[in-house]
Amino acid sequence: MSLLRRIEGAGGDEGAGAQGSKPASPARQPEESRLAEMRQRRQATPEASQRRDSYIDLKTRIQNKLLAELDPSMDVQQSTELRNTIEELYNTILAEENLILSRAERRRLFDQIVAEILGFGPLEPLLANEEITEVMTVGSKNIYIERNGLIERVPVTFEDDEHLMRIIDRIVAPLGRRIDESSPMVDARLPDGSRVNAVIPPIAIDGPALTIRKFSKVPFTVQDLINFGTWTPEVVEFLRATVIGKLNIMISGGTGSGKTTLLNILSGFIPDDERIVTVENAAELQLKQEHVVRLESRPPNIEGRGEITMRDLVINSLRMRPDRIIVGEVRAGEALDLLQAMNTGHDGSLGTAHSNSPRDTLARLETMVLMAGMDLPVRAIREQIASALNLIVHQDRMRDGTRKIVKVTEVQGMEGDVIVLSDLFEFEQTGLEDGKIRGRLRPTGLRPKAMDRIMEAGINLPASVFGIGVRQAGR
Repeated sequence: MSLLRRIEGAGGDEGAGAQGSKPASPARQPEESRLAEMRQRRQATPEASQRRDSYIDLKTRIQNKLLAELDPSMDVQQSTELRNTIEELYNTILAEENLILSRAERRRLFDQIVAEILGFGPLEPLLANEEITEVMTVGSKNIYIERNGLIERVPVTFEDDEHLMRIIDRIVAPLGRRIDESSPMVDARLPDGSRVNAVIPPIAIDGPALTIRKFSKVPFTVQDLINFGTWTPEVVEFLRATVIGKLNIMISGGTGSGKTTLLNILSGFIPDDERIVTVENAAELQLKQEHVVRLESRPPNIEGRGEITMRDLVINSLRMRPDRIIVGEVRAGEALDLLQAMNTGHDGSLGTAHSNSPRDTLARLETMVLMAGMDLPVRAIREQIASALNLIVHQDRMRDGTRKIVKVTEVQGMEGDVIVLSDLFEFEQTGLEDGKIRGRLRPTGLRPKAMDRIMEAGINLPASVFGIGVRQAGR
């Protein structure tokens, strides 16, 4: 039997001996069964723990030998070359240790060690799985994933909290960010753009909490979202026209509703000959255009200095001659500067905001403008919003885990002290089938007020896009 099987395998010899013994009498069998069950419960956990500790010791010993043998001057960016070097040293160490492992066991142990040295440890296979969209930890022993919009626990653990902390440090260190007791929260990103948030003790009571919102290695396309039921071809046609026609659009929705994914796709409709400036807290957008300037905010250093806020970046972007300003997420005082930009010739700007409905988006924008520290009357703020915004696209995460655009709403202006909204498209649920929500994003039959701007851009949308009949369209 190989070493890993001896370490990880169950000790079945005693059980086999027990099976070969003389059967107990019917009267004593229930009592003996209960005693055997109790004895098994008492012994199972220590044995499993001992086998796991032995395996960890083996992995740690080989890993430490590898690190001692590796040349510190090697370029870690050359991952293929470094992996080949590690594999050669790994095979040499196994031969020196006289460890007998099967081919599958050797590969499994090697992959785990490489993940520790070059990757993100136990999270590496979860991050490589395309079906998983989010990875969440509660301490070092409880790891959850989101798959198909639903959360489930996975049988993966870290060795201890210190092991998880090493992985968190490996994520944030290349970005020039830090996380420690004096600064126990951090926002970061992985090299592929996946969003990362980490919270550690003392504010995380049950151990470090790491949350990774994965980005698909192959970004979603327009057709993908149609297949998912997020939107319809009519909505795609309309939103493409609004982006090309330089309407100012705010994408709203709750956490995990797919706002950033939708922003990525809408940004793809921007013509290639325009200069785009993106402003983000953690750079996630994956724009395909060539002329893109990406800006990212920065937290204060250990001395409390050097902070660059989202508002600073939005203000600075106005000096960079942008054709389009894209704000990854509007969450504070930068809302005022974005609205000002929209009202001063920077048409076609895009952004996202957390809210529960298009009407709630307007209320949140009012609150965020007040967070800029300006003592402005509410009517003045609403006039700014009504003048700046043209469209609100609200997306929601449904009960079955799917993401759908539930409303496309036009901001039509002011009537008294109230901003007038008009729903152009609205999701209508028709039923529930096999746990999946059925319905369609249907047009309401209203023609948008901004249709003239779309036509000025040389785009003629058929009336059928808005659910208007031929006779109505001819009026």
